[in-house]
Amino acid sequence: MAYPTQMGFQDAASPVMEELLNFHDHALMIVFLVSTLVLYIIVAMVSTKLTNKFILDSQEIEIIWTILPAIILTFIALPSLRILYLMDEINDPHMTIKAVGHQWYWSYEYTDYENLEFDSYMIPTQDLTPGGFRLLETDHRMVIPKESPVRVLISAEDVLHSWAIPSLGVKVDAVPGRLNQTTFMVTRHGVFYGQCSEICGANHSFMPIVIETVPLESFENWSALMLEYA
Repeated sequence: MAYPTQMGFQDAASPVMEELLNFHDHALMIVFLVSTLVLYIIVAMVSTKLTNKFILDSQEIEIIWTILPAIILTFIALPSLRILYLMDEINDPHMTIKAVGHQWYWSYEYTDYENLEFDSYMIPTQDLTPGGFRLLETDHRMVIPKESPVRVLISAEDVLHSWAIPSLGVKVDAVPGRLNQTTFMVTRHGVFYGQCSEICGANHSFMPIVIETVPLESFENWSALMLEYA
């Protein structure tokens, strides 16, 4: 999760987020090189008193500064399109979870199980246990097995919401009357936090999302326990 004074992204916990971080570094390096070149040209043009008649009217230079930006944009666009298709690709998910946004909490339904559904409310600050994170902890976490492709169907019951987990590279709008879907696979154990990312009313800041990844055996024990108390 994020920490105070953090300048960069959160650590990636899914293959898609790792690709996004790599693309960010790739694009940032291109922007840095272009900015350096432009700054050097500006300083050179302002500081020198010499005039080059071949630069004032030159077909070759015009061709270069027309083709070069197109090549640079191609180097940015191709990796971007690749990641865009990767994010929309759904390959045989191991389970499907339906997440529905309400004012102001989330409800989850494990559609591969019968009667495995629950509401997830934020824990008030005064009820937090030692070490809990204010405005981020919930009374029920969405538990999933590690290294299992998970499909999440996202909708809303009342107004627009947005289901977002930064460390997984996931952000999907929850629209009433519409079913959006996303897929991800968490590559390590841990607890990952997110929040509603769409202004949805007075308590918009108080509907966090918590995902906990556990080994498959632990997930089976958790699901059996939840079904027993359902």
